[in-house]
Amino acid sequence: MSFKHPEYLTETKWLAAHLNDPHLRVLDCTVFLHADKTRGYRVESGYQKWHEGHIPGSGFADLTKDLSDPRGRFMFTMPSAERFAEAMSRYGVSDSTRVVLYDSLMNIWAARVWWMLRAFGFDNAAVLSGGWRKWRKEELPVSTTPTKHPFGHFVARPRPQLIAHKPDVLAAIGSGTTCIINALSSHEHAGKGQSRYKRPGRITSSVNVPFMTLVDPETHAYLPAKQLRARFTEVGALNRKHVVTYCGGGIAACSDAFVLTLLGVENVAVYDGSLTEWTDDPKTPMEVD
Repeated sequence: MSFKHPEYLTETKWLAAHLNDPHLRVLDCTVFLHADKTRGYRVESGYQKWHEGHIPGSGFADLTKDLSDPRGRFMFTMPSAERFAEAMSRYGVSDSTRVVLYDSLMNIWAARVWWMLRAFGFDNAAVLSGGWRKWRKEELPVSTTPTKHPFGHFVARPRPQLIAHKPDVLAAIGSGTTCIINALSSHEHAGKGQSRYKRPGRITSSVNVPFMTLVDPETHAYLPAKQLRARFTEVGALNRKHVVTYCGGGIAACSDAFVLTLLGVENVAVYDGSLTEWTDDPKTPMEVD
């Protein structure tokens, strides 16, 4: 069994062989989250780590600055189409460009930027399966040379149906037609231990497919299509009219949404505010085990 849309996933060997393609733009999307007792976590851009060593020819896509709304209530709120287009143009991305995205973690930041590109109408992008971890394990080339691409011309063509908002999720609860998927750990889904959000637990009626269960723990490469399909079949995601994925801040949810798209599930939306927004409203329904 294979993916319906394998074009959205790139392997390290392919990328290593195409690094000199003038139409290719490789972007490191890494963000680091550090535990913080007062705020739950502290955000650090991966720019410095990229500067210290990266895939040759890659640029850096900064989710902490360029690719989030500076006026948004929450950390990683989707930016305006104009802001996103300006950043992508600065990164050298145009309609004729092939984009490959990677990160230093479990593909969640790369998947976030991939989903944003898709939400703004750009389909010629792929996630590097395994990202930086797999690249390094295979001892592929590393560069410390800053990369400068010619300014591109990115045209945003928004697809608002790919981003869910709180009213959409409220309407989906108990509808029977929408599968709401929590991409956080099973521990967080159950509401056990201290929560990083204002209330513990999960959105009422949601099911759980943790983002870390979608990848090989050693290489961070996505699991084979057959295994991934089984995980989403088990929670009923493949026989619903709609799917909405969420997490804490709309990042890990993009990995679940990305895999569903690989599998051929087309009507998927990411809840951008996720639990950061949901738990901030005492009226929104939640469950714990």
